[in-house]
Amino acid sequence: MLTLAHPWLFLLLPLPLAVLLLLPEYRDSRDALRVPFLEKLGRLSGQKPVEGAVVVRRQWFRLGVLWSVWFCVVLALARPQRVEAPLTKTIPVRDLLLAVDLSGSMETKDFTNRQGKTVDRLTAVKQVLDEFLARQTGSRVGLIVFGNAPFVQAPFTQDLEVCKELLAETEPRMAGPKTALGDAIGLAITVFERSDAPERTLIVLTDGNDTGSEVPPQKAAEVARDKQITIHTVAVGDPKAAGEEALDEKTLAAVAQTTGGVYAHANNQQELSKFYERVDQLKTHQAKTITSHPKTDLFHWPLGVGLILSMVPFCLGGGGTVE
Repeated sequence: MLTLAHPWLFLLLPLPLAVLLLLPEYRDSRDALRVPFLEKLGRLSGQKPVEGAVVVRRQWFRLGVLWSVWFCVVLALARPQRVEAPLTKTIPVRDLLLAVDLSGSMETKDFTNRQGKTVDRLTAVKQVLDEFLARQTGSRVGLIVFGNAPFVQAPFTQDLEVCKELLAETEPRMAGPKTALGDAIGLAITVFERSDAPERTLIVLTDGNDTGSEVPPQKAAEVARDKQITIHTVAVGDPKAAGEEALDEKTLAAVAQTTGGVYAHANNQQELSKFYERVDQLKTHQAKTITSHPKTDLFHWPLGVGLILSMVPFCLGGGGTVE
């Protein structure tokens, strides 16, 4: 496929016409004939020297050649290129889908991090995922966030830095105050329908207290199991919390067990290590990625044609007829 790197340079095409219309014509004042005995020659011939002008009449052929040369120059400046077929490579990857709870209960400050500071649950999730994503070089990761309803924040991508940035921008209650855990699992099932990964893995990070799903988490987990989707659950929060902020470990453990996944608490390093090891054992599949579209510059062709055309008037001789 042919393309132009700088097509806007074709705006320069009318430039010679603008110069012709706006600038005065070139005039050169000089003697038509130089002889030391001009006056004597005039008396002998009975003629008197007078001033005059020589006007070179334009030839349309030569004018057309000049315009063609200018067109070739502008075309060369626009950098015509031939775009080759894209280069693709096949690499082994694993598809991982993350579901992050952004409900109101995730702003509860009842999680003690490794530095001994008490932080809110969503901050704890971000710390866990930051460590997790650092181990996933070569994996494709997708991101779902949920509150009152689930949303796909990022499709499967190998750009893990983008996932980290999107995750860093999340805040509690962004998707509503409720927790639609069951609906988030349902959305994940839909997302995985477009994946050809041999092992489909969903990782849910939440407090597990479902308060707004149309489909109960356990029922959604059974559907996921039938679709060969494994769900790992990571609980965040104080197990002793009550009310709206209660940590539903029982539901999270049941969801993981139903699909053959692993349940872990974010504050239990032994359980997290088991979870990491399970993910590292996932089978990979071959995915094609486009690395680049090779481009070959062709500006030398119009430049060469313009150079040849510029020699035509000299080969024909003269610069035009004289009036």
